[in-house]
Amino acid sequence: MKTKRFMAVALTTALSAGALYGSVATADTIDNVLAVGQQKTTAAQASQKRIDKIADETGSLLQDFKVVNKEIDGLRVYNKQLEKQLANQLAVIEDLDQSIENVTVIERQIQPLILEMLDGLEQFIKLDAPFKLDTRLANLEGVKSAMDRSDITVAEKFRQVLELYNFEAEYARKIDSYGDTLNVNGQEREVNVLQIGRIALVAQTKDSEISLAYDKDQKAWVEIDDGDYRRAIMQGLKIAKQQATTDIMTMPIPAPEAAQ
Repeated sequence: MKTKRFMAVALTTALSAGALYGSVATADTIDNVLAVGQQKTTAAQASQKRIDKIADETGSLLQDFKVVNKEIDGLRVYNKQLEKQLANQLAVIEDLDQSIENVTVIERQIQPLILEMLDGLEQFIKLDAPFKLDTRLANLEGVKSAMDRSDITVAEKFRQVLELYNFEAEYARKIDSYGDTLNVNGQEREVNVLQIGRIALVAQTKDSEISLAYDKDQKAWVEIDDGDYRRAIMQGLKIAKQQATTDIMTMPIPAPEAAQ
């Protein structure tokens, strides 16, 4: 009887131990499953982070690509514009080269013309009435001396010659007076010279006693009648100095000659 009771207790103990062992085994399995699940979750989270990072990097690269692509499009337009400008500049350079060649030819032609103009002007001054003769010849010599200078351009030389011609043209359109010394009856006398364009050139001594006129035919100063011209010359000198208003004056003017 005791033996059966012992066996029952032993069986109950064995069954309890088996049940306990089974419970422990089941708990370990669940922990293992949970651990594996946690690892998978952690790995999934890490993978998602990597995916998010890659997605961000891809988006940034795409944005950079769009920006660079836009810059490339702008550079293409800019390059086309530069090509047009370069083509225009090349055309301008070609025109300038042609102009330089033409200028060289013109300079070779202008230089002899300038010298001829100066020679002609010198002859004209020497044949003209001798008003301000020293000043006019000095100006002429100054321009002639500039013709041999290499630091002066042909254009500047031509401008100076034209300026001389302009001065000579101005003399014919104005009334002027200046002091000079003339040989009067064998004596050097200080006189006031009155130049009326190229129509008349007269003079009067400082004391207004002797009046003179330049005779182109004789190429000399000749004394004129004080009674006819003395007051007129005095009036003309005042007009030239702007001390009197312009008025009619009687002057010894040579008769016009018939054209040859």
